[in-house]
Amino acid sequence: MSKLNRRDFLKISATAGASAVLASCAPKAATCDPITGADSIALDTLTECAQKEGSLTTIALPHDWANYGEIIETYKTKYGMAVNELNPDAGSADELEAIRANKDAGGPQAPDVIDIGVAHTVTAMKDGLVAPYKVATFDTIPMKDPDGYWWAEYYGALVFEVIKGAVPTPTDWEDLLDPVYKGKVAMAGDVLKSNQSVQTVFASGISRLGKNPETMDDAMKAAELGLEYWKEVNAAGNFIPVIADQGKIALGETPLVMEWDYLALANRDALAGNPELEIVVPKTGVIAGPYAGGISAYAPHPYAARLWWEFVMSDEGQLLYLKGYAHPIRYNDMAARGVIPADLAAKLPPAEAYANAYFPTVEILGATKTYITDNWRKVVFGE
Repeated sequence: MSKLNRRDFLKISATAGASAVLASCAPKAATCDPITGADSIALDTLTECAQKEGSLTTIALPHDWANYGEIIETYKTKYGMAVNELNPDAGSADELEAIRANKDAGGPQAPDVIDIGVAHTVTAMKDGLVAPYKVATFDTIPMKDPDGYWWAEYYGALVFEVIKGAVPTPTDWEDLLDPVYKGKVAMAGDVLKSNQSVQTVFASGISRLGKNPETMDDAMKAAELGLEYWKEVNAAGNFIPVIADQGKIALGETPLVMEWDYLALANRDALAGNPELEIVVPKTGVIAGPYAGGISAYAPHPYAARLWWEFVMSDEGQLLYLKGYAHPIRYNDMAARGVIPADLAAKLPPAEAYANAYFPTVEILGATKTYITDNWRKVVFGE
């Protein structure tokens, strides 16, 4: 073996040294350990670990609800993720049951993330179905669990969605008792499963109460009055006990529906005049309904779940809600920073229509939801 001269030795040493420096500067692979805390995780770490998991499982996210179709597609493209979509038409109660039913089995039927009515967060936390996490924008979210078990994502107000010409256009809840609406009035969900329909009952009761509830007693009285109202609507033959969707509206089967404003406005755009829809914010009983995001405590893809919420609760994700007519929960923060495009802000109905909108507390939502669902069939149908 020949000896190395000094020059050759220095060349080899320099090459080896450079390689060592480059190796030390190379990005280190993320450590994707089990997640135990609620603290926000750096986006690059979340992305790398989520991509190792490969996919995200959602539930109850119809593509025409609050622009979720575009939100899901953007997440998939932006982060190179697959999304497994379970039962888009599920209600909030169904979402929680899906976690319960699959918490030990995991697999493709186990949701990673949920989107539920705020009233259902009480059950989700009591039953240990959600894991805490604080997204990077957590401090700018005005409605949330302080420990990060859930946070509001967006909200809407209940409106009357009317096929123009099929029935007279109502202005308030009591109008729906008129015989002209016989067999014409439907809800957009099942009261026993759907937050939207529970809030429909509550809103009609608030209208009869004559004021926005100020106390728990007021709220429970409104819930009672709401059940009595729907008993009367049903006794008059005006209530159709079917779940109204865009297809039934298009066929004229449900001429008058109570629905969140962002869904009604999206239906108006999608149907494009066939039939023509009128969207009316009632004069009284205007209820604002936030929806809450959360992460399954048994999520098969915990990093993908957290990456999803970092995206959805970012400015980009919140503006995608607004594009679908939903009111982003971080609207005030983004407006203060001047990041809301004027054309998107102009898409919402006039602000004065929502001037008296009522935002129930979590406690009131939980108590009234329990009362309404427990008594719905007994009071309204006499069962």
